[in-house]
Amino acid sequence: MASEIHMSGPVCLIENIKGQLLANQEALDILSAITQPVVVVAIVGLYRTGKSYLMNKLAGKKKGFSLGSTVQSHTKGIWMWCVPHPRKPGHTLVLLDTEGLGDVEKGDNQNDSWIFALAILLSSTFVYNSMGTINQQAMDQLHYVTELTDRIRAKSSPEENEVEDSADFVSFFPDFVWTLRDFSLDLEVDGKSVSADEYLENSLKLVQGTSQKDKNFNLPRLCIRKFFPKKKCFVFDRPAHRKKLGQLETLHDNELDSEFVQQVAGFCSYIFNHSKTKTLSGGIKVNGPRLQNLVLTYINAISSGGLPCMENAVMALAQIENAAAVQKATAHYVQQMHQQLQLPTETLQELLDLHRACEKEAIEIFIRNSFKDVDQVFQKELGTHLETKRDEFCKQNMDASSDRCSGLVQDIFSPLEEEVKQGVYSKPGGYRLFIQKIQDLKKKYYEEPRKGIQAEEILQKYLQSKEDVTDAILQTDQTLSEKEKEIEVERVKAESAQAAAKMLEEMQKKNEQMMEQKEKSYQEHLRQLTERMNTERAQLMAEQEKTLALKLQEQARLLKEGFKEESRQLHNEIQNLKKNMERPRPRCVIS
Repeated sequence: MASEIHMSGPVCLIENIKGQLLANQEALDILSAITQPVVVVAIVGLYRTGKSYLMNKLAGKKKGFSLGSTVQSHTKGIWMWCVPHPRKPGHTLVLLDTEGLGDVEKGDNQNDSWIFALAILLSSTFVYNSMGTINQQAMDQLHYVTELTDRIRAKSSPEENEVEDSADFVSFFPDFVWTLRDFSLDLEVDGKSVSADEYLENSLKLVQGTSQKDKNFNLPRLCIRKFFPKKKCFVFDRPAHRKKLGQLETLHDNELDSEFVQQVAGFCSYIFNHSKTKTLSGGIKVNGPRLQNLVLTYINAISSGGLPCMENAVMALAQIENAAAVQKATAHYVQQMHQQLQLPTETLQELLDLHRACEKEAIEIFIRNSFKDVDQVFQKELGTHLETKRDEFCKQNMDASSDRCSGLVQDIFSPLEEEVKQGVYSKPGGYRLFIQKIQDLKKKYYEEPRKGIQAEEILQKYLQSKEDVTDAILQTDQTLSEKEKEIEVERVKAESAQAAAKMLEEMQKKNEQMMEQKEKSYQEHLRQLTERMNTERAQLMAEQEKTLALKLQEQARLLKEGFKEESRQLHNEIQNLKKNMERPRPRCVIS
């Protein structure tokens, strides 16, 4: 599905039915058809704070996501709307609107925590929407961010002596955007005008102290600072008079507060221009099917009582896609061989040269469509498949050659057999005539094109089957002396031995060619694997360096603010990351 995405409105992606989260098949089917990379924007916040209005604006529509106009929460679960990206050709914008947090009718905030965690795991930009200012009440309402360490795992089994698992969150968490609705204060800090971003930055400052109150104050701020790689803030005036708020879907821009209209336009422009393609560890761009698999993996983990794990999700995705990549590469090889191979080939080398060209393309397709192939399990499987297919084509080549040569022998030598039956050669001097006829027919056989690799073997088998006939004609030819007959018998034996030696030599040559081809296949796999691993290594290093820079920046800020203990913890994370970056690179292994 390219730019012709036609969703007339949102569909539910993750249903919330009596506290159970379930993936909706209709939405999954839509995702499975989107082959383009996706930019995923999710919005969360307390219910009745106008989240859906912003998402409709991003969709370029006035209506779509349910706004509601009462004090009840409207959206249940997570709803999805896929639209062509307005600024990135060849990309799809996936908008996720979540049910309002803190709905008193639910009576259980377990569900809210999972919705919050899923929105983070699935998005590339995470929008937190709240009313008024960033005060302690707003931070208290954002307690879900402090629960993420109990809801999400980065690795399936952290190594011993490693820092806590959440240290890796910043490497895969989305960008964070805080939208403040009905913001009525002047943007000032200590009497100076500040930008919305500076206002957010100031609001995330920690307080000195070790009391529980101080810890409660600092924890959500510390989590936002440590977990999210990029932070942005937007403030919005009240859109219209309170009585008109329930009619936002029908109001035109000129009926809304002009400042609000301008602020919404700025927000949309930022999201369109700066929201990144959803990307997994290793630089893996997410498309519709990959997002679909992520949804299923996370929902299944939650349903089974486990924790959604980024590493497990990526590996589960890799298993699915690597298996598909093997099938796709093998199918391409078979298709190309069928299209280009003319059976029988004149020589085995002709077939092997074509095999090598098609194999190279197949490996390229596998490399392009696979990732995280631990220990090259799937590439080895591809190698086995291609070797099996090559052997099948070799057998087809032999069979085609045998069939053609058997047919030629039948056509060329059948007149000779008829003459033998009629006794043409059962007379004095008949033997020499017979031998001359065979030589003439052999010459005619050899002149026939594209007999293939079985040409000599089929001919020799035929001639061997006629040895008794030849001997009988020889023995009955009265013009030959006994001595001449003995000499002729020895000549035929020598000729037969020479033919057998020639066939043995050809067989050895074929075996050598097959062994040489096997080595070339190994080298081709190794060459492409090495290139791939170098690319992946560079990508990983770039990701780690980016994460390191973010941690160093936050550590410097903590030190400047006088938070030595928090800075020390971050120092441990930094040292651990540096150790990982210095680890020897894995070897290429294809056997």
